Amino acid sequence: MEKTSVQAEIASYTGKLLRDNFGKGPSSVYVSIKKPFVTLHLRDFLAPMERVLVSQGKTMKVEETRDILMQELLPEIKATLKVTANLAVNEMYYDWSLQNRTGILIGIINEDEGEDDAAILEEYSGKEAIHNEIARVSKQAEKLPASLDSCMINDRTLIITREGILVRIEKELIRSGFEEELKLTKRHLEKRLLHASNFEAILQTNVADIFVDWDFKLDKSYIIIILQPNKH
Repeated sequence: MEKTSVQAEIASYTGKLLRDNFGKGPSSVYVSIKKPFVTLHLRDFLAPMERVLVSQGKTMKVEETRDILMQELLPEIKATLKVTANLAVNEMYYDWSLQNRTGILIGIINEDEGEDDAAILEEYSGKEAIHNEIARVSKQAEKLPASLDSCMINDRTLIITREGILVRIEKELIRSGFEEELKLTKRHLEKRLLHASNFEAILQTNVADIFVDWDFKLDKSYIIIILQPNKH
């Protein structure tokens, strides 16, 4: 199956799955595949009940409810990626921008699948400066990452990988069963710091959205910056 057909099928299935479970699906799902990443960018995704809660300032309640639903849906999405595109996805991450009614799903493809087209994290203009800015934000929010890398998977999507960022108090909170509370709090703190960063000046383009998620067990995090390409 051609790549565009595969992407269209993934987008169609994901949109229907979300609509069936949330009561409203996204108006569009933009799928990008560049190993080891597959991303699904959702637009206009906010159910009527959620819209009311967001207008009342109860965004954490919406995020908490979505977290519960997504834990049920992620295995189905992984299975679809395998059947539709032969992509063996080991890890999945997600985040929302409720004010913008957008969202992101990111899958990490098993690098043993198809060595010939395994990803190379190519250079891009401003990469070192982006890493310095991410390191600065990480140090403010928790600590310097043990490792940091990034790549542009298309002209709109920058993915940053961080590993080894949890501090001892966070690890203790996770052990004590406060994983959900920690994730929601970290998400709001980090996104506030990220939105105040110099990404637009470094990349010479506007930032449309910033997403962030973690796997606490792996002590790994992904930041996704959605750009608005300059029109020539």
